[in-house]
Amino acid sequence: MKQSGSADLALMGGGIPPWLYARMKKLSLAIVESILTEYGHQAFLAKLSDPFWFQSFGAVIGMDWNSSGVTTAVTRALKDSINPQSKELGLYVCGGKGKQSMRTPAELITVGEKTGLDGSSLSRYSKLVAKVDNTAVQDGFQLYLHSFLVSQQGDWTAIQQGMNGSTQQARRYHWHSKNISSFVNEPHAAVCGANQGDILNLVAKNAELTRGGILEVTQEAPDKMIQEIQRMILPGNYGVKAKDVNLKRLGSILWLAQESQTSQFEDLLLLKGLGPRTLQSLTLVSEVVHGTPSRFSDPARFSFAHGGKSGRPFPVPTKVYDETISTLRKAVDRAKIGHTDKQTAISKLTDLAQRAEENFTPNDNFEQVIEKEHQDSWKYGGRTVKGFVKKTRGGQLNLFNS
Repeated sequence: MKQSGSADLALMGGGIPPWLYARMKKLSLAIVESILTEYGHQAFLAKLSDPFWFQSFGAVIGMDWNSSGVTTAVTRALKDSINPQSKELGLYVCGGKGKQSMRTPAELITVGEKTGLDGSSLSRYSKLVAKVDNTAVQDGFQLYLHSFLVSQQGDWTAIQQGMNGSTQQARRYHWHSKNISSFVNEPHAAVCGANQGDILNLVAKNAELTRGGILEVTQEAPDKMIQEIQRMILPGNYGVKAKDVNLKRLGSILWLAQESQTSQFEDLLLLKGLGPRTLQSLTLVSEVVHGTPSRFSDPARFSFAHGGKSGRPFPVPTKVYDETISTLRKAVDRAKIGHTDKQTAISKLTDLAQRAEENFTPNDNFEQVIEKEHQDSWKYGGRTVKGFVKKTRGGQLNLFNS
């Protein structure tokens, strides 16, 4: 897992409607608990430090996959769902957007008082992370979001986002405590994104001799600066296009989700009765929980789990969303008392999808897949910020306000 990374995203407005946010919190909590049960705290924090995994997580809970709003939605949903159960989960989420970001150091002091962790040091780390990305690295992005997640063992991940009003872009920065030896010498190996021209970078390795003063350091070539970085620059277009998705991966999941196929797999007997559409969503959720880093190079694919609030690539199928939450929630609760059958079955979905990929040849029907989702949306309680989807007499879809 990479130590840290950055992601460039388009600024896209629009709030999250209450009916969707309530579901985001429930699904986020179930996913977090699944990861903690299977892999532990360090693995979860490491996943959060991966920009591609983070974006995939945001897409699977119903955000526009390439929007800057993913950062706010994910960090807010994690804070609201984890903190009420922090003692049980061994995780604490501090900070947030705007004024909430300024409270992070004080919140970390409180975490220290509750847990016995060194809250003063954690508070200092939070301040250093913010100072590095906002002051020591002057790349044209002004920070407005700072989220800091810490485990009961003292490991942490920080997620920050800055805005550049002139380019209408946001940039997200990821930090992970593991292997960080210095906050002022390549703390995230490099800050890399869309080229901003000359920048002031006082934490670059080649600025070591001049760190005590102020010296403009022109941006090095990425191959000289990058040691452990991940680069992610997402397109500014709305919606999902075929070029955004690994069609072989998506196609194998759609194939697997068909009832005629899943009936062949003994491992899925415990999940029978869900129906192919819910199985499609659950497979993508399973990959967020169990997939390896290389599986998240196309975050847009995960929007095929639960669509998006704007109706892109299709309206949120609320009935499917609720069934996904219920299935994952039951699996987590059973695992807590030693019954891991459903948890194992869900994890098998990832393996089965990858096995199906090996000999799968995608057809050129990407637009037809999206069209079918739109046509069937009314069956699944399809909903956007404008309202529910309704099937008209002529078979076309329209929206009416809820």
